Amino acid sequence: MRAVCWNGKNDIRVETVPDPEILNPRDAVVRITSTAICGSDLHLYDGYIPTMKKGDILGHEFMGEVMEVGREIKNLKAGDRVVVPFTIACGRCWYCEHELWSACDNSNPNAWIAEKAYGQSGSGLFGYSHMMGGYAGGQAEFARVPFADVGPLKIENGIEDEKVLFLSDIFPTGYMAAENCDIQPGDTVAIWGCGPVGQFAIQSAWMLGAERVIAIDRFPERLLLAQTWGRAEVLDYEEVDSVLDTLRDMTGGRGPDSCIDAVGMEAHGTTLDAKYDKAKQTVRLGTDRPHALREAIQACRKGGTVSIPGVYGGVLDKVPFGAAFGKGLTLKMGQTHVMRYMKPLLERIQNGEIDPSRLITHRLGLDDAPWGYKTFRDKEDDCIKIVLKPGGNGHFHTHTLGGNGHSHGGNGREHDA
Repeated sequence: MRAVCWNGKNDIRVETVPDPEILNPRDAVVRITSTAICGSDLHLYDGYIPTMKKGDILGHEFMGEVMEVGREIKNLKAGDRVVVPFTIACGRCWYCEHELWSACDNSNPNAWIAEKAYGQSGSGLFGYSHMMGGYAGGQAEFARVPFADVGPLKIENGIEDEKVLFLSDIFPTGYMAAENCDIQPGDTVAIWGCGPVGQFAIQSAWMLGAERVIAIDRFPERLLLAQTWGRAEVLDYEEVDSVLDTLRDMTGGRGPDSCIDAVGMEAHGTTLDAKYDKAKQTVRLGTDRPHALREAIQACRKGGTVSIPGVYGGVLDKVPFGAAFGKGLTLKMGQTHVMRYMKPLLERIQNGEIDPSRLITHRLGLDDAPWGYKTFRDKEDDCIKIVLKPGGNGHFHTHTLGGNGHSHGGNGREHDA
C-alpha cells in the first residue's frame, strides 16, 4: 500500500509499504477513505517529538471501511464505516473503566519510554512516535486498528466522511478544551490560536453557554473564519501593543473567565519572551515555546480556568506559576478522552447544530501529502485544514478565504499550532 512516511525533520515521503494484517484477536483492518493532517503532526514534521524512526507511517485522524476483523471483535464486521479515535484504549483497565481513555494502562507497548520522560505513560497513539507505542498511522491506504471493539465509532445513515472525520480528534479536542473551562452563564472565554482545534474550541464554547468568545491569532484567514463561522470577537496580536492590556480593556479590567491555549509547543509572538523561546528551541536548549501559555495564565481572571489542549512535549521555561498560584487558577490539560465525546458530538452533527466540514480548505490525494505538510506548516494558500483522500488524483480546492485556492506558491509564513 501507499503511506505517508516520516524520514527526518521536514522530510515527508509517500512510499510503498507492506499492507497491515490482523496481529491480535481484537484487531481490525480498515481501508482508509479520508484522513487529515493535524497541527500535532507538524511537531513531528519539525522534529520536536523524540523517538521517531525513519519510515514511520504518520497520521492519527482517519476513517474508512472495515475490511477484516479479529475473532474477538463482535461489534464490527466487514463493510462497516467507522471513525477511528486517535487514542488507543483497551477498554478494561482502571482508566478506561473511568472513561479516562487517553490514560489507558495497556495500549502503549513502549510505556517504559514515556515513564522515563513523564513518570507515567498515557495511551498509545496512532502515528505519533515510538514513545507513544510506535503504531503505524492513518495517512495511508489501510491501517491496523488495535482494540477495535473499543475505539471505532460506526457511522450509519450515509452521512459523508467530511462531516464526521474530525470526530477522530480535533472536534472532541476542542470540545474537551471548552468543557474543561466549566463555562457558566455570562462567561467570557479567550482562545489563543485559531487553527483547527481553536476553531472547534470556539464552536464548543458557544455550545456550552459562553456569552462572549475572544479569539487571538495573527493570520487573516484564521481570524476571518473565527469571526464568520465562529462568531467570535477577534484579536490580531501583531496589531496591538499588548494582548494582556487589550483583554483587560475588553473585559472591564477583570480578565477572561477562562483561557484556552490551543497553540502548544511551537507558539509565536512579538514579545521578548517569544523571541527568547525560539532562540532556545532553535539551538536545542529548550524543548517548547510556551509563549501562549504564559499569556493565558497572566490574562485569566482570578479564580478562573486555563485549559490547555495545545500539545507540550518537554520541560517549560519561565512559566509564571506564581501568577497561577496567586490568582487561584485551575489548570486542566491533556490528551483528549476521545471516546467520551464521539457519540454525543455525532448527534450534534446529525441534528444540524454544526457542520465540521466548514473547516476544510484543501482536499489532496495521498501523493500530495509532502506539499500539504509544507503548505499547512507555512500557512500558505490560506490553508487551515487539509483532508487527504487515499486513492485520489491529487486535485484540491479551497473555500474562499481571500485566496484563489489553486496556487502552490506562498509567502513562507511561520506556523502557529
